Amino acid sequence: MAGKEETETGAQAKAGAASGAPPTLGVGMVGYAFMGAAHSQGWRTAGRVFDLPARPVLAAVCGRDRTAVRAAADQHGWAAAETDWRALIARDDVQIVDICTPGDSHAEIAVAALEAGKHVLCEKPLANSVAEAETMTAAAERAWARGQVAMVGFNYRRVPAMTYARRLIAEGRLGALRHVRVTYLQDWLVDPEFPLTWRLQRQHAGSGALGDLGAHIVDLAQFLAGEPLVGVSALTETFVRSRPLPAGATTGISGAGGAEAERGEVTVDDAALFTGRLVSGALASFEATRTAAGRKNALSVELNGERGSLAFDLERLNELSFHDHTEPAVTAGFRRILVTEPEHPYLEGWWPPGHALGYEHTFVHQARDLVHAIATGTGPQPSFADGLQVQRVLAAVEESAEKNAVYTPVSL
Repeated sequence: MAGKEETETGAQAKAGAASGAPPTLGVGMVGYAFMGAAHSQGWRTAGRVFDLPARPVLAAVCGRDRTAVRAAADQHGWAAAETDWRALIARDDVQIVDICTPGDSHAEIAVAALEAGKHVLCEKPLANSVAEAETMTAAAERAWARGQVAMVGFNYRRVPAMTYARRLIAEGRLGALRHVRVTYLQDWLVDPEFPLTWRLQRQHAGSGALGDLGAHIVDLAQFLAGEPLVGVSALTETFVRSRPLPAGATTGISGAGGAEAERGEVTVDDAALFTGRLVSGALASFEATRTAAGRKNALSVELNGERGSLAFDLERLNELSFHDHTEPAVTAGFRRILVTEPEHPYLEGWWPPGHALGYEHTFVHQARDLVHAIATGTGPQPSFADGLQVQRVLAAVEESAEKNAVYTPVSL
């Protein structure tokens, strides 16, 4: 039931409505570590940057450790802390449930929240299996009929340069696509003594670099191309097959093993390499690894078409490289587009031209888009159905890898 904080939040909402201020949308977030901090930044900032039809309110955050979740609530500006996600869903002041937990709990929390009448934002990948993702998507479709929305948190779509690239491709600036190549490289698992955190255990994470990084680049490739993958051929590998058990708490992608620590089995992949074919016949290649020494968060994308090419590097995320192949050869070449103009996606709310944005702004844009979808009753992108389609690609990649790179169709 509503507690003291909830009563105050409800009173504030009524006072705001009476004064002509936009209505509020109470957010309840499950999980408070790396992604929880990023999502908190998004919810806390969106209404202060953009003119939103409703104002997000950080009603409550949930985690199992009472002391830790209370500290996270104080740090990130949440009004209340819960230790049971069911209690968070039941709160009267929560209209949006934001799921930032490991993948093994996504389905249970999301379905319960949707059945309780809440809107849902769920971190990627949508689930740990196609079956779970199908259950979640079916629940989202039933909820949509009741006026609720459900969205997956593929935040890299919200990099302004990526959204603008999609616009250029949709306008036909590249013509028919020929090639899509995407890589996502990190190095936090190079050290064989890095501890066995939940991200390295299949029962919690579903898969390794494939689900963690591969989900992002599959979504980006399909988003930019505007069409799905229909088949893949894949290889995966686990380079370090046992790791020390963690000593104490772990956060994000950091942790430590104890001296002479017991070791446990790594049950996910360290790296995935696969090729694919899009509906149109365009070819795609993907590489996802957490063992590329020196690469911290290196995501790169290139698309080649009959009329031109686009390239993007996350480490230079305010820039887009564009080549117009219809220009005379003597002057044609890749040119840098600085994506900081107010006419570029999302930039109307930020700084003067040339003033760069960063990683955290993608979560602000995500919150903005979800609030608009709720207020206007339009289907959010990416939807749970989009998340399910990515899950089917990941499943096809694993199936292909088990068969030593045999070409495997993707269910559509």
